[in-house]
Amino acid sequence: MHKAVLDQWQSALEEKKNALEVCQKEKGVQSCLKCDQLLHCKVREAYVKAVYESMNKGKSGGFEF
Repeated sequence: MHKAVLDQWQSALEEKKNALEVCQKEKGVQSCLKCDQLLHCKVREAYVKAVYESMNKGKSGGFEF
């Protein structure tokens, strides 16, 4: 089976996702919504930014729902 090559945005997203999961495990929560640091968390902010960047692949402009 051929393994897909991750682009730079997907790689960054995976890295941030892993950091987020480690943080959740360390704090004993299943979701960031249950964490008292939700609104001030740099780990979560970096993850959300990586999600948006992976969606627009570095093109300018914001992501619109």
